[in-house]
Amino acid sequence: MSEFQELVDGHYQPLYRFAYSLAKNPDNAADLVQQTFSIWAQKGEQLKDRSKAKTWLFTTLYREFLSGARRSNKFPETDLEDSEYHLESKEEEAGRSIDAKRAVAVLNSLDETFRAPLALFFLQQHSYKEIAEVLDIPMGTVMSRISRGKDLLKKKMREKLEESSKVVTINMKERKNSNG
Repeated sequence: MSEFQELVDGHYQPLYRFAYSLAKNPDNAADLVQQTFSIWAQKGEQLKDRSKAKTWLFTTLYREFLSGARRSNKFPETDLEDSEYHLESKEEEAGRSIDAKRAVAVLNSLDETFRAPLALFFLQQHSYKEIAEVLDIPMGTVMSRISRGKDLLKKKMREKLEESSKVVTINMKERKNSNG
């Protein structure tokens, strides 16, 4: 197996999950990952320390995302169809899957300033140092954004829970009124 193929096999899934957390669209996430590996194919030999390949890939993907975001702000696109990304799960894992989907949805609703460090920390298990390298920001900023992002995440999760419980209460009252 070639070195490039080993790199793709070893890093495709984590890169895709990070790209999806940024792009919020499966097609755009796949494009970001493909672009990242394309850049590696062109420039990867310039990296002297191969142990830094993972960080290099995540940094490149993040920079490509930012570059694309700047382009789309200048030249906005209109999607012809709204597509939703669905993950299939086994029945016994459905409850956890729903909670995970809600958490990821709430994470995706956060501003990119907090979303990127949180996704790298919680979803990809990167260290503060690695996140600082990927995002090209100081480690103290990473720690601050993760801390503030967790607070925002908790607040939004509480709001979602309260909304859900209000809907359940309203539905129960409606049923009670229609039956009695």
